[in-house]
Amino acid sequence: MTVAVTGELIATRKVGAFTHLTFVAPGVGEIARPGHLVSVAVGDAVSALVARRTVPLHAVTPSGTYGGTVDIVVDGDRDPGMRWLADRRVHDEVALIAPLGRAFPLPQEPLPCLVVGVDTAAAPLAWLARALRDRGCPVELVVAGSDDRHLFGVVEARRTIGNVTVVTPGETGLHEPLRAAVRAGVRRQDAAIVYAAARAQELAVVTPLAESLGAVTQVAIHEDMPCGTGLCSACTLPVRGRDDRVHSIRACSDGPIVRGARVVWDQYLAGLAGELEARA
Repeated sequence: MTVAVTGELIATRKVGAFTHLTFVAPGVGEIARPGHLVSVAVGDAVSALVARRTVPLHAVTPSGTYGGTVDIVVDGDRDPGMRWLADRRVHDEVALIAPLGRAFPLPQEPLPCLVVGVDTAAAPLAWLARALRDRGCPVELVVAGSDDRHLFGVVEARRTIGNVTVVTPGETGLHEPLRAAVRAGVRRQDAAIVYAAARAQELAVVTPLAESLGAVTQVAIHEDMPCGTGLCSACTLPVRGRDDRVHSIRACSDGPIVRGARVVWDQYLAGLAGELEARA
């Protein structure tokens, strides 16, 4: 079930390099779960922006004083649509569709979990970690960013979860320190599940490492998803099926949460690189 509403912006604040926005969205909070997406219309009557932007929900509240709210976190430097969203002011209205996609699957029994997030993809992870804790799961977090200003949720995570490793780029970039943090986190608590939310390049680093250490990976794809409903087919993701053949699914509607081991990462990364070249 999804809800389509015109959401009034009731709060906005800067969080490092990012912008945290809270919209009134009645009916979403009762059905949304960590990992779900929201599709936001961007631009106005005189704007050249036509595609929507689809981002993970950071938090929700059920119907109450404001009729229920949704929180999102955007990076205004990512593209013009995100900049348009970051520039909204209190009482501005935007069209929202939520919740979309698949939420993070939670274990049926208490299992040690490592939760990994990079940049704005980390937005739903404190919410996820609390849900895991409610099921009795020991949880550790790894929060990564391209620099200190691109780390999201560290203070909240330390306050509510406690066990947080912060990762920023080393001399060779982000991948090596991220790999080291994930390896240490899995081994430290013998994690059974690694939840990771990031762009494809980081997920392609985290997934094979975690799986090689014996953890199941559930990953949230954080790439462009123009419509959020699967209709435009612009976010196809190659996955290996039970028949061992490669199939294409839509990252927004069939994801954004997928079993990491199913994704054919080299093929996906090659496709994303081809799209960037075509746009250049």
